[in-house]
Amino acid sequence: VQLQACGGGLVQAGGSLRLSCACSGLTLSSYTMAWFRQAPGKERDFVAAVRWSGGSTRYSDSVKDRVTISRDNAKNTVHLQMNSLRPEDTAVYYCARSRKAGASESSRPEEYHYWGQGTLVTVSS
Repeated sequence: VQLQACGGGLVQAGGSLRLSCACSGLTLSSYTMAWFRQAPGKERDFVAAVRWSGGSTRYSDSVKDRVTISRDNAKNTVHLQMNSLRPEDTAVYYCARSRKAGASESSRPEEYHYWGQGTLVTVSS
């Protein structure tokens, strides 16, 4: 079972990145998927979540209007499109699958069971 996050990198402030999370050995289609991030020396923070159907999403206030989460259940992948990036967006970004099928778009890390290894996003000023 593996969640593989990719797409991170170094980008200048104001730039964009698209993160992807691919899953092997685990179905995503009935579960809420989320992205969290963790900056050095800080706790892991919620970024965005999307319900299994893709029709309902939730965003943290810090990224709302700059970030879009989407999913492709047929391809077992989740994406995070990030625009207008800021230096404070610098962090390791993790994708995660909810513990329960049909779960709501929770912002609480404990509601998620499977985690990817993370992909580093660095935004330079």
